[in-house]
Amino acid sequence: MLGDVSGISKIYLVTGKTDMRRSIDGLMAIIRDTYQMDPYANALYLFCGKRCNAIKALYFDKDGFCLIYKRLDSEGRFQWPRNAVEVRAITRQEFRWLMEGLSIEQPKAIRPVPKNSNKVF
Repeated sequence: MLGDVSGISKIYLVTGKTDMRRSIDGLMAIIRDTYQMDPYANALYLFCGKRCNAIKALYFDKDGFCLIYKRLDSEGRFQWPRNAVEVRAITRQEFRWLMEGLSIEQPKAIRPVPKNSNKVF
């Protein structure tokens, strides 16, 4: 599931370090109390611990919460932003980069060309 986010309208990344011992209620409290966001929204909330080898994803699936835990084997690490403790909305492309072990801050990512571009090749 962690790769398929087609039914999710927003993806939020909680930067900084999260205590990975927290379960559904603890992560809901972070979303609701710390960031004043709605944990019942059609959104995927991503959390990472201090070692960056595991992430938790929380979302509400119509009749209950779903908590997904992904841990990388061996020496793999997620490129998790550690700048400040905040919630950051990310795109589906940035989510794919994160799941592939890349940084979500790609300085030279190719930007899509607007549809009404008048350039002739």
